[in-house]
Amino acid sequence: MDKIIIEGGQPLIGDIVVSGSKNAALPLMTASLLTEETLSLSNLPQLADITTLANLLEGLGVTLHMNGDAQENGALYGRTLDLCGGGVNDTCAPYDLVRKMRASVLVLGPLLARFGHAEVSLPGGCAIGTRPVDLHLSGLEALGAQIDLEEGYIKARAPKGLKGAEIVLPIISVGATENLLMAASLAEGQTRLIGAASEPEVVDLADCLVKMGAKIAGIGTSELTITGVSRLSGAAHRVIPDRIEAGTFLMAAGLTDGDLNLRGARADHLKSVITLLESAGLKIEATNEGLRARRANGPLQGVDVMTEAYPGFPTDLQAQFMALMATAEGASMVSETIFENRFMHVPELMRMGANITVHGGTALVRGRSRLKGAPVMATDLRASVSLVIAALGAEGQSEVNRVYHLDRGYERVEQKLAACGARIRRVPAE
Repeated sequence: MDKIIIEGGQPLIGDIVVSGSKNAALPLMTASLLTEETLSLSNLPQLADITTLANLLEGLGVTLHMNGDAQENGALYGRTLDLCGGGVNDTCAPYDLVRKMRASVLVLGPLLARFGHAEVSLPGGCAIGTRPVDLHLSGLEALGAQIDLEEGYIKARAPKGLKGAEIVLPIISVGATENLLMAASLAEGQTRLIGAASEPEVVDLADCLVKMGAKIAGIGTSELTITGVSRLSGAAHRVIPDRIEAGTFLMAAGLTDGDLNLRGARADHLKSVITLLESAGLKIEATNEGLRARRANGPLQGVDVMTEAYPGFPTDLQAQFMALMATAEGASMVSETIFENRFMHVPELMRMGANITVHGGTALVRGRSRLKGAPVMATDLRASVSLVIAALGAEGQSEVNRVYHLDRGYERVEQKLAACGARIRRVPAE
């Protein structure tokens, strides 16, 4: 198990290429189960979660072929992966693979829609909350599936195929929207999905499904209408850039008083984030290649934030924003409304000198001029990167332990940061 050593106090200056979105790539990969033909995904990030899902799909019989790294204007822009579901011969996703990553449950809808049956292990809990799959299951039942929970497995059957229906999601769920969107694409008749998530990653999946022959109206809104087709074909699709990685680096520029050009970052995916960061004192400009971020004038100012479903401020940037506010002038209130237990980074930030008081789902952050380097421990993916960017702006040396969390969602983060002046290295843990 590795750890990351950071000598703080260096401004980040330079260019960073934003990787393809993990949260978009995972459902796109499971869409390969909907067709016998080849789905070719480019701009795929090299991450542990991608490898985990690739292993699961391969176990089901999907043939995978990696075409290597794509180059554009001399810059690395992710890998291209061909996935062919023509040889799928198993519809059971076992616990040993599903337990490693909750997104594995996204194989349920495609398998059930194409083959009429599927068994998928319940994913269980998670460090940042339970995140149940009940909305996935109730939605599939509305499409005519018979579902039993036995011995820790979801056992779903639709021997006569799925039928279109009206489904109302009582709360916004990205995963349920994606699962039901894929399942409805091969269902007989029309499905109306009301209360659907509208995140860019959902839009990206819908756009890819349309390329494969799906009929979907209302893409990008909270109401999707899917007219089922008898089969889907292969397609070529480029994964959107990772808005969470881009937002993380925007905050790193502010925290270190740096100047970063984020190549590939899309302002239209980050409107709420950019608005908030500009109110805190960052200057963020659109460029021909992406976004440029630096402090506008002097110290950052404390501002309040509440996490919300898209297009609101994303929960996946809450920990990083708290690290930023820990060195801003004044106080800020950070309210988490999406996931319980998502303040586990707070004790670690406090080890670095942050002044944070937590009451339920709200944290009061009183800014300090500078944090102090310290040994800290990552508890989940976003917490891990919040500790990294806090350490970049801190005085002295920090050790970030359990960085395997980081490898799930951030591609070559040490190399990207080092190329912009960070004194950062990865070493084996003792």
